[in-house]
Amino acid sequence: MRHFLHETDFKPREIGEVFTLAKSYKQKRGKIAKVLAGQTWALIFSKSSTRTRVSFEVGIHELGGNPLFLNRNDIQLGRGETIEDTARVLSRYVHGLIVRTYDHKDVERLAAAGSVPVINALTDFLHPCQIYADAFTLAERWAGKRGNLLGSLKGRKIAFLGDTACNVANSWVIAANLLGMKIALAGPKGYAPSPSLNKILDAHGMGSGGYQFTTDPIEAVRDADVVYTDVWVSMGKEEETRKRLAALSPYAVTAKIFSAAKPDAYFMHCLPAHAGEEVTQEVLDSPRSIIFDQAENRLHIQKAIMTKLALAAKKAKKAKKSKK
Repeated sequence: MRHFLHETDFKPREIGEVFTLAKSYKQKRGKIAKVLAGQTWALIFSKSSTRTRVSFEVGIHELGGNPLFLNRNDIQLGRGETIEDTARVLSRYVHGLIVRTYDHKDVERLAAAGSVPVINALTDFLHPCQIYADAFTLAERWAGKRGNLLGSLKGRKIAFLGDTACNVANSWVIAANLLGMKIALAGPKGYAPSPSLNKILDAHGMGSGGYQFTTDPIEAVRDADVVYTDVWVSMGKEEETRKRLAALSPYAVTAKIFSAAKPDAYFMHCLPAHAGEEVTQEVLDSPRSIIFDQAENRLHIQKAIMTKLALAAKKAKKAKKSKK
């Protein structure tokens, strides 16, 4: 069974196909094939959400399917029942699982035990749907109407400031290497990228050391095509609030820091943003801030991902029947 748990679950050629499909879905909103007709996809959320939940529910509906939302209080996941048994039971009821949770291993265990596609809608380690949407958002602008979406990303530089060990930063390091982009990260030494990222890059033939880390935000932003940041206190880390704000304050994206990037650089943030903490209101409101395009494109890129997985599952099911 095919899943989408990591950025590398699609090869570069397939990512190009996902982007092209997302572009088509965006252009033909309301007039697309009902790929999920007659299907129910369950959304299992241990973390609250606005963009992730709404974009997936609307996307499933637009593809002709039925979304079934389950929060952590609705089911026995990992509490009164093992993750593996939950996966096996839900696979008898639904056609796909979309999971937003804390421990990345939980998503991998669900995928390993179940028999339906599983999508990682966020874990503490990775946020692949967000990064595909971000990359697609940039490709739309750089490729123009008829250009090569994937090719437009090659050689571009993204600078990520703040907590460079967070899930979004991890996902961007992997995606940047996968898509031929450069990535520089700036933050305090205690918030540096995890060395485990090098193992992932090596395992997928991208080579270790595929990113630059510095404690100097200006150095990271210099010559960047994109300046990116994320909240400093994610869900589950609230007890570290005071410590994090003090350590990360030099890495707030201000107009001064943003001006060190290329004159036509874009500002990105996966939202929600805390103006006055990781970014100033001035930068958020800048004409080069494309944060709401990112948010919109979650819908279209996720529809494309679900389509790919649903068609692969259908093909696998057909092949299994033909062998009997």
